[in-house]
Amino acid sequence: MDTSKILELLFYTLPAVITGLVAFYFFENFVKNENNRRNFILRQENQKLALPIRLQAFERLTLFLERINPAKLLVRIAPLSEDKLDYSNLLVQHIEQEFEHNLTQQIYVSKEAWTIILSAKNTTIQIIRQATLNKEIASSHKLREAILTELGNNQAPSSFALEFLKNELLGIF
Repeated sequence: MDTSKILELLFYTLPAVITGLVAFYFFENFVKNENNRRNFILRQENQKLALPIRLQAFERLTLFLERINPAKLLVRIAPLSEDKLDYSNLLVQHIEQEFEHNLTQQIYVSKEAWTIILSAKNTTIQIIRQATLNKEIASSHKLREAILTELGNNQAPSSFALEFLKNELLGIF
């Protein structure tokens, strides 16, 4: 074969190769875009299914924080005896039961929100324990008064956690 035949063959095949490469490039982009569109639609459908469950988790955690608020806890749970230690243990037991009942909700909130909820629970228990250790408090009724007085001076730990939870919920929308 002579060079003119080779050049002629090259001139005929070069446009076909370029056209094939361009077609491959466009087809590859089309497939990527189609996969991205499918993934977006799947994520959208999953969010539609998960949103009601997440909202329910936020509702349950809000209820938990409201129920462990010492002002509401002391009203809801009356002392069974005059012993302040028994009453303190009863209050802590109710807080722990509420917490265990809502433990699974942590998968629906951020790690920061869950940490703040844990902190609110532990701080509330700590307030109750510290008031119990006060030697001037002799009875369960005096313990209630001391805890309520402490709350009158400071904000309840669950209030801060509840505010954080509300802000996180607003971030979902």
